[in-house]
Amino acid sequence: MTGLRYVYAVCRPFGTPLQAQLAGVAGDPPRLLHHHDLVAVVSHVPERDFAEEPLHRHLEDLEWLSTTVRAHQSVIDALTVVTTPLPLRLGTVFRDDSGVRVMIEEREEGFRRTLDRLKGRVEWGVKVYVEPAAPARAETTETPAKPVSGRDYLRQRRQRVRSHEDMWQQAEAFATRLHEKLSAYAEDARLHAPQNPTLSGASGQNVLNAAYLVPRGESEEFVEMVDRTKDDVPGMRVELTGPWAAYSFAGEEQQP
Repeated sequence: MTGLRYVYAVCRPFGTPLQAQLAGVAGDPPRLLHHHDLVAVVSHVPERDFAEEPLHRHLEDLEWLSTTVRAHQSVIDALTVVTTPLPLRLGTVFRDDSGVRVMIEEREEGFRRTLDRLKGRVEWGVKVYVEPAAPARAETTETPAKPVSGRDYLRQRRQRVRSHEDMWQQAEAFATRLHEKLSAYAEDARLHAPQNPTLSGASGQNVLNAAYLVPRGESEEFVEMVDRTKDDVPGMRVELTGPWAAYSFAGEEQQP
C-alpha cells in the first residue's frame, strides 16, 4: 500500500500480536517497523490528508481532529496492553520507511533511555473538582432575610465572601494533601495546569490535574488509595483515569 508513514509510538520489540481488527488513523491497520533494537509502530495514510499543508488545515477541523485523535489513541491503548510504548506527537508523519528509520537513528539514545525508565510502568490521571452547589444543597432552603439597612447588606455580603473563601481554602488543602499522598506512593508525578471547564465540559472548578507514574503491578493499590479519598470532603469530586501510556513522563520524546 502506498502513502505516507504515520508513526504512533516507538517501543522495544514484543512478541504478543496486536488486536487483529485494530484500525489506525485513516483506517489502515498499524504495523511494526523494526530498526536496530527498537520498533516504530506505523500505518499508511494518504498524502492528500497528511502532507504538511492539508494536515495543517485538518488540525483546525474539530470533527476531523476528533476522529484522528480517537484512532491514534486506540493504537496507543492497544500497545499499552502488550508493551511499554513511547507515544509520539499526534500527526507525526514521514515520507517513507526510510524516513522513519532516520528519525529512530537520530533519537535512538533518548528513545532507549526513556523506554528503560518507563518499562513496566503506566500513567494514572487524577483530577479534583470543586462543586459549589453540593454544600449549598445541605444548607437550609429558607430564603435569606432581606437586608434592612446598608450595614446589614454589607454584613451579609461579608458572610458570603468568607464562605466562598473558606470553601476554596478547604479545596486547596484537600488537593494538596491528596497530591502529596499519591506522589509519595508513585514513582514520579506531574502537575498539569487546571482544565478550563468551558473546554473540558466537566462540571465544577478543577483544582488538581495531576499524573502519576506507577508500576503496572502496583496499580490496583494505587486505585484503591484514590477511591478511599473520594468522600473525604463534601463538595469535592475526585476523578481517576487510566491506565495510560506514560505521556507525562516521556521527557523530550513526548511534547504534546
